[in-house]
Amino acid sequence: SAQAVGCSLFHILFREVLPNVFNQLVVIATLEMAHAILLEAALSFLGIGVQPPTPSWGLMINEGKNFMFFKPYLVMIPGAALFLLVLAINLMGDGVRDVTAPESRS
Repeated sequence: SAQAVGCSLFHILFREVLPNVFNQLVVIATLEMAHAILLEAALSFLGIGVQPPTPSWGLMINEGKNFMFFKPYLVMIPGAALFLLVLAINLMGDGVRDVTAPESRS
């Protein structure tokens, strides 16, 4: 109906469409950010991601796996940091969704 009245494409996108999809975009963006972090860590763990002078939690876990029985903290600390970061990003996205659209809480 906005197009029939003569509104521009810019007006239709930013006044009609964007407010209706913003909450979903925020949740999807935070989930994808967490997914990208896990993907980078997994690729670095396998040796096809970040290479050794550059720090990466996946690389730290990979280097610590050989000493896991003698020094388990070499694997546990980067693993826990990775877990907490991904959890925090997901909870942040959920919190932003709850603040911006309290009617969509489930």
